[in-house]
Amino acid sequence: MARPAPQDVATIACVGGGTIGAGWAACFLAHGKDVVMSDPGPDAEAKARAVIDQAWPHLEGLGLAGGASRDRFCFVGSVAEAVGDADLVQESAPEREDLKIALFAEMDEHARPDTVLASSSSAFLPSHLQSKCKRPERVVIGHPFAPSYLMPLVEVVAGEATAPETVAWSRDFYETVGKRSVVLKKEIEGYIANRFQMVVFEEALRLVENGICDWEAIDLSITEGPGLRWPFLGSLSTNHLAGGKGGLQHAIDMWGWQGNEESRASALASVDERFGHVPMAELEAWRDDNLMRLIKGRRAVPARPK
Repeated sequence: MARPAPQDVATIACVGGGTIGAGWAACFLAHGKDVVMSDPGPDAEAKARAVIDQAWPHLEGLGLAGGASRDRFCFVGSVAEAVGDADLVQESAPEREDLKIALFAEMDEHARPDTVLASSSSAFLPSHLQSKCKRPERVVIGHPFAPSYLMPLVEVVAGEATAPETVAWSRDFYETVGKRSVVLKKEIEGYIANRFQMVVFEEALRLVENGICDWEAIDLSITEGPGLRWPFLGSLSTNHLAGGKGGLQHAIDMWGWQGNEESRASALASVDERFGHVPMAELEAWRDDNLMRLIKGRRAVPARPK
């Protein structure tokens, strides 16, 4: 059986039913897919169904696809049974490389020859995970972010033996279930976003341990400062707007550029491609409107019980 087009995927196997795996299941169910799950853990089915039930009202708030139903979830007793008829396998087992390598070899043995095998791993190199597979060309990383039923980002990472068509197919598939795919040009441990997160947390730890501030100040410095822009402005676009009417070029003229000439040229080309058609005044109004909506829409942490 040939691999279906990304938009025609009907049945997905979720191998591993923890918080990430069950979150994936909820996402796939909300987009009208059939989901078959396997997990050897005690009470794994009940725990997965609890995550799906918790996620469902929020997915309803985003809007369900036609035919979406929690009744299309099925729990089975083995990896072989889960993956045998799947159009895609999404592995979300515990983050142990030896376990995942063995699991990918097992999934590779029992899944249809053209079925993509994707891992939710947050750190491991796909070249390692595919190392025991007979068909390593169909193995790819599809790394989500928690909660995986809501967060849009999926990092798609190829291993040394992954076929380019596997990467393209996976990128397109994740987009059909409401995700935003980022494809890495080459593999690296931790991928992109987790490396950002680690740098920020390590600096926060140094600031607290050196007596500069406390943890509440750390969190507020993010949520009331740069973090408030991050939902719609990344590092480069933030600098573009920081340059005022002159954009990124003016920001570079004022503060310099710490990278090489190639990265400077690619940065300027990137903001020109994405934002060059928008007058800066209009871009600033777009920024301010987004900030206003975010500030008004945020909810406070529930109050401590009296």
